[in-house]
Amino acid sequence: MTRRTIIGIIFIVAALLRLADMWGVIQLNWEHSWTEYFGPVLLLYIGAELIIYSFNKNPSQWLQRPVPQGEDGKRISCAARFGADAYRYQGEAFHGARLDAFCGGLRLDLREAVISEDEEIDVHTFLGGVELFVPKHINVLVKSHSFIGGVGNETAGRSIPGAPCLHIVASNFLGGVSIKE
Repeated sequence: MTRRTIIGIIFIVAALLRLADMWGVIQLNWEHSWTEYFGPVLLLYIGAELIIYSFNKNPSQWLQRPVPQGEDGKRISCAARFGADAYRYQGEAFHGARLDAFCGGLRLDLREAVISEDEEIDVHTFLGGVELFVPKHINVLVKSHSFIGGVGNETAGRSIPGAPCLHIVASNFLGGVSIKE
């Protein structure tokens, strides 16, 4: 982990401790008012940004892993917790995925994957991020449910008649998804 990642984690822990004190989960004897909610939210945002920036700027942190096979032999399931993993399809058939990023990042490269029919990717992030690279010959449809996070889709507006569609369903809590070609 880089220094920037560690600082991001410290910011997030400090913000979560502050929120837990304000909500009465723990007692740290900190005085608070409604205006002090801004501080923890700002700390959470800065911490998440530091972690995501760190993983994007230092690709050596991404662990290159073989593509995992799901229980049915088709749909894959990938999870990253307090770290970063990268998966790359190189000519294999893609049949959907579930991606979970908890205080970390995932990178899924589908640019060389064989996608012959509509497929779905379920993405769940909590203080983390997912980076998807999709082929240029498919359509991408995004549905997002985000709280202080979102989805960046560089393929928005692209419509190729008769091409398979990649449905991305994203649930983000202080995290995000980036879709690139």
